[in-house]
Amino acid sequence: MDELRTVRDAYGEPAPPTMTEIAQARALWEEKTPRRFRLGRPFGIGLGLVAAGAAAAVAIAATGQGASDAPGSPKAPGNIDLGRQAVLAAATKAEQVPIGRYWYTDRVSGQSYIVRSKSGAPYAIAGAATEMFGWQGVKAGMGEMYYDRDLPARPLTAQDAAVWRKDGSPSRFRVWSGDHHATYTTKATKWRSDVQGTGLDPKGGGSFSLGLSARELQDLPTDAAALARRFLDENGTSKHARLLQGLARYRPQVLPNMKIQAVMALLSAPTPPKVRAGLIRALAAQPGVHAIGRVTDPMGRAGVALAADPQPVTDGGQGSYGARFVIVFDERSGALLSMQRELATPGGLYRTQKPGFVIYYDAFRASGWSDGRPKPPAGLPFPAR
Repeated sequence: MDELRTVRDAYGEPAPPTMTEIAQARALWEEKTPRRFRLGRPFGIGLGLVAAGAAAAVAIAATGQGASDAPGSPKAPGNIDLGRQAVLAAATKAEQVPIGRYWYTDRVSGQSYIVRSKSGAPYAIAGAATEMFGWQGVKAGMGEMYYDRDLPARPLTAQDAAVWRKDGSPSRFRVWSGDHHATYTTKATKWRSDVQGTGLDPKGGGSFSLGLSARELQDLPTDAAALARRFLDENGTSKHARLLQGLARYRPQVLPNMKIQAVMALLSAPTPPKVRAGLIRALAAQPGVHAIGRVTDPMGRAGVALAADPQPVTDGGQGSYGARFVIVFDERSGALLSMQRELATPGGLYRTQKPGFVIYYDAFRASGWSDGRPKPPAGLPFPAR
């Protein structure tokens, strides 16, 4: 495969890449064929795994700048302390949890839209929301299976919910989505299963992010510099470095975004605690990536975050705004909470919103090891407004 040509063809000239283009490049990075596209994102366990709970890895402490006024609102950079004692403490806890037979993850994604009420007052909703649940065996031939369901469209905040109720609590929302109108409802669908259209794949399993096996993930270096050379250095010689080289040549401004997504992919797999610590250190040291202190993720959880430099976006003739990619970690355990695209400079469709408004997100509800084949949860991830 000619990665340079692939990137050039995917990204073109000169507008910032769309979510579909980023998903296609991410699929190349993952070395996997996208199984299902929703909102321009491939649905596959390699893109959305996160080790949470007792198996979460490093401890992160944000210091120096205090909390933000809004999730991810631009302020002077904070510091992230990944001290040796915190890493060792988290590693000790993780080592007490044995590797199981099946790795599972529960991931929620969505897009924010602005709706005009009958009175003309705008309010924001979370639409195009999907929950994705998947599991795969620790070894090839143990099988893998994926489920997804549509989640209810809902007012984004309590303030948005108040405007929505004054508008008669409509159950359908017609919104502008990229280059077309779309309609979302306040009803959820039942779980669907889909692996290349066949349901259970009995031959699957054993291959996680970047095509690495569980053993290969365990054998990754723990040193931040070594991990950066392998996965984040556009001057390297690996296949992944060639993808970054193409981005550096044709789209240098999105290089920090892709590095955030590369680390998300690696943290989403069952990687060891010290490797996770090294990956977060490596990402924090990358040009164009900055610590932004404490934030709140789209599921209402407190975390600390790294953000890429903002990029200008022109949205289908609706106007321009600035946005940035943000990756959020649990401060106590170091678990990956979310990766999101946030508003940096209001304008266009988001001219009524404040910096920190979450435009798009992938949030990780739960994951871990199981000795039996896991089942997706019945309950919805968000309470009713």
